[in-house]
Amino acid sequence: MLRKIVFPLLTLGTAVYALPVAAQSSVTLFGIVDDSITYIHNVAGQSSRLSVQPGQASPRWGIMGTEDLGSGLKAVFRLENGFNINTGTLNQGGREFGRQAYVGLASATYGTVTLGRQYDAVRDLVEPLQGNWQFEYMSTPGDIDDADNDLRFNNTVKWTSPVWSGLQVVTTYSVGGVAGSVGSGQSYSAAVAYSAGQFGVAGGLFHIDNGNTTLSTRGTTTADSIFLSSVNSAYSTARAITVARVGAKYRISAVMFGGYYSFSQYTADAASTFHGSERYNNGSVFAQWNVTPAFTAQLGYDILKSSGNSSATYNQVTGVADYLLSKSTDIYVMGGWCHASGTNGLGAAQAVIGSSVTNSGANWQALAAIGLRHSF
Repeated sequence: MLRKIVFPLLTLGTAVYALPVAAQSSVTLFGIVDDSITYIHNVAGQSSRLSVQPGQASPRWGIMGTEDLGSGLKAVFRLENGFNINTGTLNQGGREFGRQAYVGLASATYGTVTLGRQYDAVRDLVEPLQGNWQFEYMSTPGDIDDADNDLRFNNTVKWTSPVWSGLQVVTTYSVGGVAGSVGSGQSYSAAVAYSAGQFGVAGGLFHIDNGNTTLSTRGTTTADSIFLSSVNSAYSTARAITVARVGAKYRISAVMFGGYYSFSQYTADAASTFHGSERYNNGSVFAQWNVTPAFTAQLGYDILKSSGNSSATYNQVTGVADYLLSKSTDIYVMGGWCHASGTNGLGAAQAVIGSSVTNSGANWQALAAIGLRHSF
């Protein structure tokens, strides 16, 4: 639960600067602390591993705030840090505010424009409809389509529209900043969502340029790395990555059904170590049952197929049970199984469960975890 620290109105009766209207500001401190005991069978060619590792909601803390500027306009900001709860070290490449850092202006009529390090439009509108919205491992093996938002984008300008009768639009553009080539390292995205009652649907696309090697180096880009596991690591020299994703969900009483489909393409050029393009088609479905107001169970299935430069198939089943100890604290148990066949561009395909991005060194992998999570 968010706890607000509200700064009172400042009346500058004898101050140097006379303000016609005293602005009201608020700052909110928020965060999630989540840890788990995790057992994985088949890890890096070894039979098993038992570890304590950050849980399903990556640990974070941050501050966000608004200032009323009058005439329906507000200034907004967000600074969000990600960290490893078991070591105390920073995540997102050691950045102080690696999850998000932005400032902007918000209008109820015209929408919100923000500048800084941010998520793409597909994450904002499509991911909330997916089964992995609360439980990260229930996503695409290796997160090769960013279904679990491992990507953040630097130097980003974002526009988020108001909600018009259930319809909302988000667009982003991330400036590459490479001298002599506007397109080198740039990223852009767009998504649209519609919700009505118990039904929601959304779709969108993002594109990443991975660096023009004539004017920079491969990997010079505004996006974080999407090459996190053996599922797609053979294609880290891709010139560009394009991902389209659509999702939908529908609630019937205490049961929610949903799923998403994604198409991902990794394109090569002369500087790449592979030829042509690598394509991934992924489909995921889930069912969630709110057994009681405090107890939730969820089951998901995912199938990922690659084609083009290589050919592999990944079948994955995941399940989770979550119990609320309070409005802010819950305990969960989770299990997952993945089987891989074919080749991944480097050799035999390795099973990888969702966004755990833990290479198995084998054609199957199993995972079990129990975690404790607290939000504030």
